[in-house]
Order: sequence, then structure tokens, then C-alpha cells
Amino acid sequence: MQEKNIYFYIVIPSLALIVAEVLYCQIFRKRYISFAESIANFGTALGNQTVNILVMLGVYVVYSWIWTNFRVFTIELNWWTFILLLIGVDFVFYWVHRWGHAINIMWAAHSPHHSAEEMNFLVAVRASVTQRLSSFCFFWVLAVAGFRPEDIYAVVAIHLFIAFLHHTEVVRTLGPIEWFFTTPSHHRVHHGINPQYLDRNFGEFLIIWDRMFGSFEKEREKVVYGILDHPKSWNPIFINFHYFIVLWRHAVAAPFWWDKIRIWFMPAGWRPRGLPQFDKPVIHSESQVERYRPAMFANAKIYLFIQCGLGFLLMLGIISNVFAWSAPYKWIGAGLLWWQIINWGGILEAREWVVVSEPVRAVVTGVTILIFGDLLVTSIPAVSIVGAITLYSTIWPLLFFRPDSPRLVAV
Repeated sequence: MQEKNIYFYIVIPSLALIVAEVLYCQIFRKRYISFAESIANFGTALGNQTVNILVMLGVYVVYSWIWTNFRVFTIELNWWTFILLLIGVDFVFYWVHRWGHAINIMWAAHSPHHSAEEMNFLVAVRASVTQRLSSFCFFWVLAVAGFRPEDIYAVVAIHLFIAFLHHTEVVRTLGPIEWFFTTPSHHRVHHGINPQYLDRNFGEFLIIWDRMFGSFEKEREKVVYGILDHPKSWNPIFINFHYFIVLWRHAVAAPFWWDKIRIWFMPAGWRPRGLPQFDKPVIHSESQVERYRPAMFANAKIYLFIQCGLGFLLMLGIISNVFAWSAPYKWIGAGLLWWQIINWGGILEAREWVVVSEPVRAVVTGVTILIFGDLLVTSIPAVSIVGAITLYSTIWPLLFFRPDSPRLVAV
């Protein structure tokens, strides 16, 4: 099962495009990418990839059972059935995506992606862990039609990569292509909080669904990105579960039991009777929005760049067989990865607890990798490399992330 994880293969081209966009912005002095949000996006993406293990298990077990017992046809994958499956995935996703903006609990799963306040390829990978799980609650209809579970899983990954390509400001418009296919211009509109852009352009591959079902909007006014109820945090846990927490608090405070239940399934933004109602602000420009830009530790940039690389390697080991880890080892590795990205949020927000949490994490991670890989008895060079990384990741926070360390606002 693990050999078939196609997400491992789309990671590399995605990373290459991210690097290319960063270089483009540096060379041409485009302010499409900010440091702190980029680190938060990348960390959220690494954490989200660990959920693919659980998603893949669900697909191969549940979808296989559905395909075996309830399929109408048996559809072998070739060039034309691949196109048919891609269109089917896109059609199902259009409605899942649209419901994700219309129903409170589904918006709670989807909103972490929209909470990004800029538009670039790093925003594309800022996906929610609950979104990955909830999306696969709907693609089972394709298994009933007769597509094999492994083919559905693979084509959904390809569809996800297509969606990745829309998240950029570098590409402006693409002429006649925009009549049929979703483009960056269409998807910028989708991320806008301008009144005319709210809940528009849900298609990921084909824009024709939006044109057919009345949800299309053309990009005209400059798009203002984000959500109206921002989590105000770089912590990946809070980014992922912010709106679930909001809904829970409303449910607890609701004076009527029926409202405590139905709040989860009501239209996005609905609030129970007896609670203050929320009036949506009318936003047309960046000047009307206060962006989340807390002070971070002044000596954090180099450290976080290096940790991003280390976190990326750990993520690859979790979603593939690069490290030859068993499933229990991968779950422990996933826990260590989440610990790492939570600490990144603390560094970006200059949280004092990081001076303890990060050195401890570094030591625990280093020792775990040595033990899991049997490196203590098989490879002195590997022990030296892991030891050096662990030492660096222990000393740097102790030197520069103390309560009295200088802060700066990263842009």
C-alpha cells in the first residue's frame, strides 16, 4: 500500500515550483510572499501530509469494500477513462468545495486554507488535515460507478496538483483558456473577501461547472485575500481547528438545545438565537484589513530555513519508504513532525516556551531517528550528521530564543 502513495511523487515538482516562484519574486522585487506566513504555510503543509497515511488506509479499505460489493461497472484505466475519471473527480469536488463554503462544519474543515492572507504556491499547500479526510467522504460514488480505489486515489492526487498551479499572482490571465479551465485569475477570485468575490469560482480543473451552476465571477477589482474571522495565529493546531473551536463555543453558549446541534450543519456564519449576530464587513481594499504580523525572534530566519529542510526530509520519510520505517514508526515520526511545526509557530510569535520545547524536541527527534534507523551500530557518518543537527537545533534556541532576545516584525 505504501509503495503506491502518489503524493510522494507530486511533492518534488510542487517544491520546485515554490522555489521558482520565490526566486521570481526576489529577482523582480514582487511582494507576493511574506516570510512568516510562508513558514506557517509550509509547516501546515508538512503536518497535513501525515494525514495521507490515514486517508490512504481509508481509501484502500473502505473504497475497496464499496467497489467489491456495490460497483455498477468495472472500469479499467486507460487514456480516455483517465480523462473521464478526472472530470468525475472535478465534478464531485466542485460540489464538495461549494458545500465547504455553505455548511458550518465543512467550512470549519476548509477555512484553514482560506485563512492565508496572500496568494502564492505556498498558500496552495496550506491545506487542512480535516479537509483531506472530509473530501474522501464523497469520492466513493466513483467507486460505485466502477473506478478502482487505487485509481481514484491517484487521480485525486493529480487533481490536487492541478489545483496547486492556480495559487499564484505571477500568471495574470490566459485568454480563451479561461472559458473552460480554471486559471490563477479565477482562483484568486475564489480566495477574495471582496463582497462580489465571496463564495465564487469553486472549480479546480474546469471552470464550466461555475458557469453552469451560477457561481462564476470574473476578476476585476484587486483581490483582498483571507477570511473575515482570521485565527490570528501561526500555530498549525490553531490554524487547523480555529473555526471548530468557534463553533464549539457558540454551541456551548447557545441557550436552546436544538441550536447547539444544528449550528454544525447550518449555513456558514449562522449563529444561534440569543447570541450576538455577526455583520460581514464590506471590504474592497487592503487598507481596510489589519493583517496578522506579530513580532518574531530576531535571529529566527536562518534557523527556520534550515528546519524547513529538515522537516521536509522527515515528512518524506513518513509518507514513503525512504527510511524503511514500519507503520508504528511513521506514526511516531508524524508526532515528532507536528511537534516541530508547532514550535515554528512559537518562534514566529516569539513565544517564551520555545526555549524549552525546541531543544527538547531536537534531542528527542535525533535520538528517535538514530534508534529507528539502527544507525548507532551501522553508520558512524550518519550518527555524526544526526548528532551535529541535533546539537545545532539545541544550542541555537538556547542562545537566541530566550525571553530577553530581540524581536522583529517579519514582512
